[in-house]
Amino acid sequence: MKALITAGGHGTRLRPITYTLNKHLIPLANKPLLFYALEKIAETGIKEVFINVNPGEKELPKVVGNGKRWGLKIKYFEQTGGPKGLAHVVKVARPYLKNEPFVFYLGDNIVLGSIKPLVKKFLKEKYNAFITLSKVKDPERFGVPEIKRGRIIKVEEKPKRPKSNFAVTGIYIYQPIVFKILPQLKPSWRGELEISDLHSKMISKGYRIGYEEITGWWKDTGKAEDLLEGNALILENIKNNIQGKLGPRVVVEGKVQIGKGTRISGKTLIRGPVIIGNFSKIKDSYIGPYNSIGNNVEIQSTEIEHSIILNKAKINSFKRKIVDSIIGEEAVVTSAFQTLPSGHKLIIGNNSQVEL
Repeated sequence: MKALITAGGHGTRLRPITYTLNKHLIPLANKPLLFYALEKIAETGIKEVFINVNPGEKELPKVVGNGKRWGLKIKYFEQTGGPKGLAHVVKVARPYLKNEPFVFYLGDNIVLGSIKPLVKKFLKEKYNAFITLSKVKDPERFGVPEIKRGRIIKVEEKPKRPKSNFAVTGIYIYQPIVFKILPQLKPSWRGELEISDLHSKMISKGYRIGYEEITGWWKDTGKAEDLLEGNALILENIKNNIQGKLGPRVVVEGKVQIGKGTRISGKTLIRGPVIIGNFSKIKDSYIGPYNSIGNNVEIQSTEIEHSIILNKAKINSFKRKIVDSIIGEEAVVTSAFQTLPSGHKLIIGNNSQVEL
């Protein structure tokens, strides 16, 4: 069995961060998002992985590498012809997957549990395809299954009136029979070959489609609030590991990881779960729960909670509180009270979001 992972797209809902950073490399708990997908694949025993990337993508292969760190062999291929839907990704990947079953994993999805039992069930029950489901509050954002008598009879993509409160998550398993079905698909109203249409077509032709609800949690990290929630869920499971240097007035509560070379000083309270990277400096600040702070970050006189701070950012908010934020690499956040004339000073690019 092989694995196909998506790492293309342009992350338009995560701009301006994704103007300069592939969304699959945005760190959750200080680890690139795509690494979580690769860890789940590696747990199954699969060795060969093919990653779909945008044409001309260079940064992602540089960061991810050849897969050796996970015991994998990773190869990259471009989605020719532009973004034409998930089913199109599978179609383009056929020369690499050949005539073998495969796991299809959307690289911007994260799950708590192992997918190894799902692969075992797929093989044992000899399904032609296997999809994973999760209950959600807003199923109209996803592919939604219609289930009767314990069987999926249809899957609709982003329906206005969902037939259930289940979403089809971004983890699928297929037999190579799907390559015979793909040429029969027609582009949807969005101009894409929909993965939901592939499933519905297989059902209509009598192929066996298995499914299972994911236990624990699952997140599709397509929006900023989803990234923050996914970051918080991952932080819930970290263990204490303090390698940096703490000053005499620093108080640490809960589960906290602090990297090597990091210095925490002054009157500072760190309340976990929190992860802080290497060679960062924090002084006279409150670092509240569910923060991920990267490497070489400088924070002073700041209160911050439930946020993701990328490498080399500098923050001095003069005791103003920052919450629910994503602050990009080398970004600078300062207080309006520290310079004259007083007032809010903003340099804002396309798709930025600011609350004053």
